[in-house]
Amino acid sequence: MTDTTIIWESFKNELFGFILSRVHDQNAAKDILQDVFFKIHSNIDKLRDEQKVSSWVYQISRNTIIDHYRSNSKNIISNDLTVEQNVELPIEEARDFEKCMLGFIDELPDNDKEILQKTAIEGLSQKDYARQYGLSYTATKSRVQRARKKLKELFLSCCNVVTDSYGNIIETKEEDCSCGC
Repeated sequence: MTDTTIIWESFKNELFGFILSRVHDQNAAKDILQDVFFKIHSNIDKLRDEQKVSSWVYQISRNTIIDHYRSNSKNIISNDLTVEQNVELPIEEARDFEKCMLGFIDELPDNDKEILQKTAIEGLSQKDYARQYGLSYTATKSRVQRARKKLKELFLSCCNVVTDSYGNIIETKEEDCSCGC
């Protein structure tokens, strides 16, 4: 059986960065990280394949981030009735763009397509990718960055978007776009 202390030591820094890149708030990221490890500790007996601990941990993290956004969605009180506000959550918007990105990923060279598929979509950490493919961690990080840059160039050559200072898409401008998004 996998020890949760070993998981904590192995993943705490990497997961904190992963979470922070999605919520952009240090305190919220710390809270989410604690929730993630509570869930890991509570559910360690449900881990069926110890070889897939990394994927399992990142799936718990993604779900906890989604829970964070859902729990923080605002409610409007009108005439003593609670009505959910009609604002899409950032994570839901990201899912729409993720679907769109899959078409662009398919246009990338095979090496770029593979590394993005494994790390960004399937949730394999860059360290695990490096180990699995016999690469240095530094080389893997560089390849991921180059692939992301190519993907961004493909996307922006087709679609007109506005991003915030973190690179998150905050608005799309309607245009005839032949990319299929």
